[in-house]
Amino acid sequence: MINKLALGTAQFGLNYGITNHSGQIKIKEAIKILDLAKNSGIYTIDTSANYGDSEKVLGKIGVKDCQIITKTITLRDDINIVIEGLEESLLKLNIQQLEGVLIHNFDDLKNKNFNILFRKLEELKKEDVVKKIGFSTYTPEQVDFLIENFDFDIIQLPFNIFDNRLIEGGQLKKLKQRGVEVHARSIFLQGILLELSNLSHYFLSWQKEFQDYQQLVNESEMSSLEYALNYVLGIQEIDKALVGVNNELQLSEIIKSVKNKIYIKAFPINNSNLLNPSLWKI
Repeated sequence: MINKLALGTAQFGLNYGITNHSGQIKIKEAIKILDLAKNSGIYTIDTSANYGDSEKVLGKIGVKDCQIITKTITLRDDINIVIEGLEESLLKLNIQQLEGVLIHNFDDLKNKNFNILFRKLEELKKEDVVKKIGFSTYTPEQVDFLIENFDFDIIQLPFNIFDNRLIEGGQLKKLKQRGVEVHARSIFLQGILLELSNLSHYFLSWQKEFQDYQQLVNESEMSSLEYALNYVLGIQEIDKALVGVNNELQLSEIIKSVKNKIYIKAFPINNSNLLNPSLWKI
């Protein structure tokens, strides 16, 4: 199951996550994190040009033996700027080939030049600069649109024990029927699933649900980390589960928490004001 883990690296270049109290990771700590990941069998690394210095840090450390997924910069008027951004990403990362490229800003699809950009990405795939092309999404409606309108190889989407919309709506099943590689992010809902107490007043609306969920975790005799992590790892349609950490110890705890063939029931809270961090008013 550890091979289903992928390492998110937003924290390598930004002060990321509402439960991150330590700020951007120092390069010495980033080296320790990457060494532990690779020694444990985690080779898929998620990054982006939008994550501050993340790509540059990864390139300094060395990731030629890893599968790197990065993302496009926002499409304005000139598609060449986006392609040049990917070339710059390769230089920063000090690699020759990307495992995957994701369209990062879904609003790019509304741009009159988007279809031209997508064809350019397909050309990069034919040239072996990129192995897989796809999209980063935030809502089930976006996933529906992609399934209906595009052929793509890979998708990154939000999924966790509270957020089961893509199972209930059938999107995960459709993606796997089409052979799309599915990467789940926000599997801890930016750390909320690990730290349900002492949250912002914004989350008081779900206090009763949080208490009921915590009772289930307590009854399982698992930690909050084990419970939330193994729920996602147990979903057959999920190929990779992204984990972002602030230090080596956190990654070590995640690796130790991986269990094989354990069934954990979903605890859906179908409210986008909770499930979509971009809507949080904190």
